[in-house]
Amino acid sequence: MGELSKIQILAVAILPVLFAITVHEVAHGWVAKRLGDPTAQMLGRLTLNPIKHIDPVGTVLLPLFLIWMSLPVIGWAKPVPITWENLRNPKRDVGLVAVAGPASNLVMAVFWALVMKIGLIMAPHNDYFGVPLIFMGFAGIYVNGLLMVLNMIPLPPLDGGRVLTSLLPGPWAYKIGRLEPYGMFILIFLLISGALGAILLPPFFMYLAGIGWLFDIQGQLMQILSFFFGN
Repeated sequence: MGELSKIQILAVAILPVLFAITVHEVAHGWVAKRLGDPTAQMLGRLTLNPIKHIDPVGTVLLPLFLIWMSLPVIGWAKPVPITWENLRNPKRDVGLVAVAGPASNLVMAVFWALVMKIGLIMAPHNDYFGVPLIFMGFAGIYVNGLLMVLNMIPLPPLDGGRVLTSLLPGPWAYKIGRLEPYGMFILIFLLISGALGAILLPPFFMYLAGIGWLFDIQGQLMQILSFFFGN
């Protein structure tokens, strides 16, 4: 397999990363609209324009800081506004709106796996187009998988926390919901302590194994992971 420079890899990764963040947030707003809340649409957030979804801290400053500190990179976009009271069945629909984001990441991961597979087929004959498609597809698989697994941690305000409160009885849901103001501080503590990696890596590698098996690209996924993160 041919290789790209780090600058070229960054260039081909921008599109998958922007789509992963943007579509995730739009999915929340779109499902909320279907369930009775048009807030995101009225505020112009049902758009694929990434500028509308960029959070200066979560999308820019924190990832850059973590890269500088050589720590695993996490981040977030500007949350799509939801007026929960507008939902037709708030307790149930909170969970449906929340799970829409990670579900969209899974759909996008399948799409980017197809892109990577096409690149692998093309590369032996035309690496000028094939190799960028391989790395672009890998970036889409990686980022969407990371966002999906991270967001399904059952900790408010992550999507998994909202799904959990949607499923639990009222008193238990209330107790879990009270963690929301501290959720991001807990997440950053887990990251710095190394516990977050222990939580994320098992389901993330199960996800990679599933995508790799589905498209018969297991070896290539591991090869590119080793290229970026070592053996």
